[in-house]
Amino acid sequence: MPLTAVPQSRRNAMHNQNALKIGLFGANCSSGRAVTLVPERWSGNWQDNLALVKMADEAGIDFMLPIGRWKGYGGDTDYQGATYETITWASGLLASSKRITVFGTVHAPLFNPIIAAKMMMTADHIGQGRFGLNIVCGWNEDEFEMFGVSQRDHERRYEFAQEWWNAVQLAWSDQENFNYKGEHLDLKGIRAKPKPYGGSRPVVMNAGASANGRQFAINNCDAFFTRADRDSLPETKSRVQGFKAQARELGRDMDCYTVGVVTCRPTKKEATDYYTHTVIENADWNAVDGILKKKNLSVETVGEEAFQRHRRHYANGMGGYPLVGDPDQIASELADLAGAGLRGIAVSFVNYLDELPYFVDEVIPRLRKMGLRE
Repeated sequence: MPLTAVPQSRRNAMHNQNALKIGLFGANCSSGRAVTLVPERWSGNWQDNLALVKMADEAGIDFMLPIGRWKGYGGDTDYQGATYETITWASGLLASSKRITVFGTVHAPLFNPIIAAKMMMTADHIGQGRFGLNIVCGWNEDEFEMFGVSQRDHERRYEFAQEWWNAVQLAWSDQENFNYKGEHLDLKGIRAKPKPYGGSRPVVMNAGASANGRQFAINNCDAFFTRADRDSLPETKSRVQGFKAQARELGRDMDCYTVGVVTCRPTKKEATDYYTHTVIENADWNAVDGILKKKNLSVETVGEEAFQRHRRHYANGMGGYPLVGDPDQIASELADLAGAGLRGIAVSFVNYLDELPYFVDEVIPRLRKMGLRE
């Protein structure tokens, strides 16, 4: 253990006192989360990711969260067709930054837990305690077929995830040369060093949408990503309070986060015009329809009205909360989300490097005046 311990509370707070955490979501993927044809869409290449983490670190952005994607969705842009494996990606970004927390998004069914525990500890030591873990079980069947792995049903999926997480935690514990046997895993003579940096484990998040996924997060995670709706903030607040209360019943503190898509310009009209240009007029509808097909969403299965609603939903940054407007409006909506009990938001842009500086210069100071940022 290093001379200076890292308390678990500091890890969970991402090493700062910002009341509203702000992260960048999906930069490890080509096109990021913008399902658009516009030429300025995110490249996802390493040079741009490296420039982005340095910019975000200097600006005080709290975290970067990658998408665990292996195959992409096709379409005219081969949407998210080129992606970086997330623990390796996180290791490179952590080596090139000083303050920001960087997550790895890890598919439990695809990673042996002992190999994953070792990989994550490598990243954790590179970042001196700034690595975070996003546990996912996955849903893209064709991606699992690439690995020769069969997807389990929802109940069994999270049973396996629980065993996987139990094994990872044991590998990170002080135990040595131990066995772990469950219904899905039978691991013998486990020895895993080094242990987590600073004597505390990485902050852990999950975004399970099903009842089993939510319960897994409540049982195990420090942060749970849930959907927020501008038309039902009171409902969002009630839902967040419910999740946190369930965690407290288990003796745990759990924060709730959401995801958003930012289009911020000097005027509301400029923002709305650009949003319309990228998300509606120049959406990669072939990629959107490919995503919907994977989810068995079609006119035949849900009807015309619901199908068109789903199309618009996924064209908008894969369904993130739309933050479209001038800096005052964006800051106000972020404050509303914080008022609903959300601890943070992971946002995406059409082009992170082009758009983050304006957001940092104009929106962050407004949040600071509201007492939401240090």
